[in-house]
Amino acid sequence: MNNYRISNEAVLNKTKINNNGSINKSGANRTVGNVNGPSFRDVLDKINKGGELKFSKHATQRLETRNIKLSDTDVKKINSAVDKAQEKGVNEALIMMGNKAFIVNVNNRTVITAASDDQLKENVFTNIDGAVII
Repeated sequence: MNNYRISNEAVLNKTKINNNGSINKSGANRTVGNVNGPSFRDVLDKINKGGELKFSKHATQRLETRNIKLSDTDVKKINSAVDKAQEKGVNEALIMMGNKAFIVNVNNRTVITAASDDQLKENVFTNIDGAVII
């Protein structure tokens, strides 16, 4: 087993230590990627807040079979409710909008299922840790 000593200079300058113990400084200070594009923080914020709302295959089937129609305004309201749930640390949310209910995985911003009128009567919602009423 080889023992390698890494100097502080090598660590600070991002110098690469090869398997044979030699030091490779080529590319140590190179920038990777497009420096003129969005920052990592901007991309992360977009993912974490205000990202695009998705509908699972199951939810899409429920919307169709239960004749639930959603307008662009409705989707924006659900998206806003997901943002609020995320701010509170909710993982699985029940979102109530008028006579419609949606179970949403907040982290993935994915609607898992949908129900309306008749399906809501005497129904129990499980595996949720928060609710948003809009």
